[in-house]
Amino acid sequence: MSLGAPILLPEQFNAATYFIDRHLQEGRGEKTAIEAEGVRVSYRQLWQSVNRFGNALRKLSVRVEERICLLLLDGPEFAISFFGAIKIGAVPVPVNTLLKPADYQYMLNNARARVAVVSESLFPQIDAIPREQLRYLKHTIVVGDKAAVGTLRFDDLLEQNSPDLEAEPTSKDDAAFWLYSSGSTGFPKACVHLQHDMVVCAERFAKGILGMTESDRCFSAAKLFFAYGLGNALYFPLAVGGTSILGPGPPKPQQVFEIIERHRPTLFFSVPSISTPSAPPKSCTCSSLIAQARSVPVPVDRLSQATKRKS
Repeated sequence: MSLGAPILLPEQFNAATYFIDRHLQEGRGEKTAIEAEGVRVSYRQLWQSVNRFGNALRKLSVRVEERICLLLLDGPEFAISFFGAIKIGAVPVPVNTLLKPADYQYMLNNARARVAVVSESLFPQIDAIPREQLRYLKHTIVVGDKAAVGTLRFDDLLEQNSPDLEAEPTSKDDAAFWLYSSGSTGFPKACVHLQHDMVVCAERFAKGILGMTESDRCFSAAKLFFAYGLGNALYFPLAVGGTSILGPGPPKPQQVFEIIERHRPTLFFSVPSISTPSAPPKSCTCSSLIAQARSVPVPVDRLSQATKRKS
């Protein structure tokens, strides 16, 4: 689709069919969709897991437009939870992993989330909230080896549910997901994103400006709970049939460059404080570095001599 051409989507549209299901129909089932620590997930495996998780949410009586809180470190489980919820018409709400229990209490109640999906290392932040203070939460799903009493284990839910799932016939203008603002002017505010929004952003920016293709491998220093990271590291590569590179750790320069060395992204999305390190990696195969300043992504000349994107 050329830049500026109308983006025509049918009135009935579910974003999960575009970002997940479509790739099997277009022959990318065995292509790597996500690389993480010691894990590679193909588009077929991602599709199956998204369907399994969507079926699990339906068994937990999650209904269309009900919110699902995602307190997750970056990894395949984030993508599975995010698109699994969207596929059944529910609304995932990724939240900042660096907040305190009082913040999560506010967001869980404000979103009226019935289900929370939480990384094991972050569960103590939710467990610290008196249950009677969470008016709407019914189920907590823990991603990790152990699930506390009264919670559900993410991997168990995937194993127990079918890999077949029909997408909810949502409208292109229905809510797809929420992201909370930072709360710098008061309580955080929920920013509602619609089913068509990710497609428009991917078409106009990822394809139209960055020229992304299915050969690209994308890594972002910004985490998935940020709008900047969610696009760069998840739905941009999924939009073009590329590969998302995810790491659960904090975006400290040394860890970031270790991931670059190990996974060899072609596109690295960063911020100026990381893009101009005192000790850059010994070698870099990134064909492009995109840095964000004042919420506007702008190309940076180079991370090293290898960072200039080849035409």
